[in-house]
Amino acid sequence: MILKDRPEPLELRLLKLLDARTVLEEKEKKSLHNKAKGYEGEKVFDLLTEKLAPPSYLLHDLLLESNNSQFQMDSLMIRQGPIYLFEVKNFEGDFYYENGRFYSLTSNKEIKNPLLQLERCESLLRQLLQSLGYRMAIEAYVIFINPKFHLYQSPMNQPIVYPNQLPDFMSKLNRKSSTLNGHHKSLAEQLVSMHQTESPYEKYSKYSIDRLKKGVICGGCHSFGVSINDRYLQCRVCGHREGIDAAVVRAVEEIRLLYPHERITTNLVFEWCESIDSKKTIRRVLKQNLVCNGKTKGLFYE
Repeated sequence: MILKDRPEPLELRLLKLLDARTVLEEKEKKSLHNKAKGYEGEKVFDLLTEKLAPPSYLLHDLLLESNNSQFQMDSLMIRQGPIYLFEVKNFEGDFYYENGRFYSLTSNKEIKNPLLQLERCESLLRQLLQSLGYRMAIEAYVIFINPKFHLYQSPMNQPIVYPNQLPDFMSKLNRKSSTLNGHHKSLAEQLVSMHQTESPYEKYSKYSIDRLKKGVICGGCHSFGVSINDRYLQCRVCGHREGIDAAVVRAVEEIRLLYPHERITTNLVFEWCESIDSKKTIRRVLKQNLVCNGKTKGLFYE
């Protein structure tokens, strides 16, 4: 039972739109790549956990706080017996482990140690559970999900599950019996209610609305290669087809995502879309799909 699903992270959605409409700095391009890769790996792992037969409460992508310290959990499985905590990594390529540290074999650069991330997360989760009055064992694992990952000099007796071990690991989980009661549900609901949301807007505030390229982007591949007629858009790159009304509504969603404090007006959406040359069409779509507020000169939509 999924009590908290895994939507695409807000920062990833924001970076995708910025990448389509401007030139990101190198560190932001890297962040976009890493976040997209991480999200892809987490979704693959979700499919595995959701197929498990014994009942459990699945909580994905939880951001919690314990003793004034925030910690993020990729996946938490609440079931009879121990709680399972998973740190999912979608690393690809060759790495090696030396003196308690992880390195990329290609660059010889040290990378963030997922075992330390897991240890910190497990410790803070245990403290949080104790503060809530729960005494439950926790089993925590780093899951390397990508089949193209290899770790040389891999450490023994560490809570790591490698790609080739995943089928057997999931089978063992599947064989463990589990009976849920009100105690488990209460804990799961309590943790979901404590989930926090981090705002990425301050980090990207330099990308003001006037700096971004205007026009309708494809809803499939985010390219500007769309042909527009009176009724629909057709992407020349990926072939995605979309009605004009849906494209205008999507444009409003883009503005709201990137600039949540901007008032949605006909002129703003008209300027944003640019390639849709009928202000009358945009006004009609806004009136049909949003709530109109204000008087003639200060008219805006919510």
